[in-house]
Amino acid sequence: MTAGFIFDYGGTLDTGGQHWGQVLWHAYERHRVPVTEAQFREAYVHAERTLGRNLIIRPDFTFRQTLEAKLQLQLEFLKRNVECGARYAEELADDLYAHTVEQTARSIKVLQTLKDQGVPMVLVSNFYGNMPVVLHEFGFDGLFLKVVESAVVGIRKPDPRIFLLGVEALGLKPEEVTVVGDSLDKDIIPAHEAGCQTVWLRGEGWTPASHNGDCPYCEIIDSLDELLKMIKTK
Repeated sequence: MTAGFIFDYGGTLDTGGQHWGQVLWHAYERHRVPVTEAQFREAYVHAERTLGRNLIIRPDFTFRQTLEAKLQLQLEFLKRNVECGARYAEELADDLYAHTVEQTARSIKVLQTLKDQGVPMVLVSNFYGNMPVVLHEFGFDGLFLKVVESAVVGIRKPDPRIFLLGVEALGLKPEEVTVVGDSLDKDIIPAHEAGCQTVWLRGEGWTPASHNGDCPYCEIIDSLDELLKMIKTK
């Protein structure tokens, strides 16, 4: 039985299992940004690598500011190949922010139910150093015993050690903790290597293989709501 939970954030609590690259691409489609999926993917990777190498996201950045920084990097990159006007930036930001508000509200209901049942929870995330600001922005206050953020602790997934920091924060043994995440490679496999139980929130991944893979040692759910049903049956 699970005595505590570790949750991933990006792609899990804010998108319901959908990789952020896919969330962004579908917004590009909705707003008819004149780029191909291949061009978008190149811009997405460029932006993520740029953010990883440079301290662009400040600790006081809200999610909206973080999102706008990502979109700016993507659209500037795309301008090299296509006419991609800056007017799309605000349209995309409004769309994506509303989507995130809706999804985080659903996630909070699940987390609040777990907290009301006395289940301790920790957040373990690869993020930019502004995770507490983002959590407050969307109303996650008081749900987690601790936030373990890669930019703060100096360890990034898929290094299993970052999950052991979460286990330590819970004051439990690895086998007593269940890790819930959307990424098989960055969440589920390293958490399993750390000795934790795992629940894979399987949604639309960056590649077909990333959400069609097999996982013999983990539970698989298609929405966070299923986590509550799964716990009740055990």
